[in-house]
Amino acid sequence: MRASLIQIDVDPDETVNSRRSRVASLVREQAGADLVILPELWTVGAFAYDSFGPEAEALRGPTHDAMAAAAHDAGVWLHAGSIVEREDTGTLYNTTLFFNPDGALARTYRKIHRFGFDKGEAAMMGAGAELVTVPHPSTVLGLATCYDLRFPELFRGLVDAGAETLVVSAGWPERRRAHWTLLAQARAVENQAYVLACGTAGTHADVPQAGHSIVVDPWGEVLAEAGHGEEVLTVDFDPSTVATTRDRFPALKDRVLG
Repeated sequence: MRASLIQIDVDPDETVNSRRSRVASLVREQAGADLVILPELWTVGAFAYDSFGPEAEALRGPTHDAMAAAAHDAGVWLHAGSIVEREDTGTLYNTTLFFNPDGALARTYRKIHRFGFDKGEAAMMGAGAELVTVPHPSTVLGLATCYDLRFPELFRGLVDAGAETLVVSAGWPERRRAHWTLLAQARAVENQAYVLACGTAGTHADVPQAGHSIVVDPWGEVLAEAGHGEEVLTVDFDPSTVATTRDRFPALKDRVLG
């Protein structure tokens, strides 16, 4: 299975419409991949709180349309990162859009754990409540977003729902990059699953981004890692390794506390 993680530079001097067009082109260039992954809130920037309201969009808004067309043209399964979704009631959500190779919206995921400690995203957005898995032809994907990475119970729930490959879309800050790598490896080891974690590059809202998108195997080994700037990280991996790992080292069967 081939996955391409597109680590986007969210430049505040680039308009949202321009970035949508540019990212759509990058997705189209990944034709032949089995899965393409984009970062969290790449249209506006995960820390650009002042832009959340002005740039919020309907679920089937301009980002949906651009990414649906790109997924269709490339013929790829596309985790299109997340958008600031404005629900009909006016509530904002940090919402993942996931497309199949026909360009149809296959699943959505509203971020459950909102960052900010009662400020920023935590104060401005509603919380999701549903764990979401996606049956890909080669593996079962479990979806998570950024701050979710700090909550192991979410990932255990995804594994209980059948997930074998955990996909994390993020806008993770540089000052906590060590946590990013550590937690990605921990989630892989404790769940005996692949972790594909895609973050943003650059600086937005004066917050330098960590970059360093990463792919970790079920033993915690790093298969590929991006640098600090914008790039496409492409990796080939064998989803059957999950079943082999869980069979040879059946730690999940020894769970006692849920």
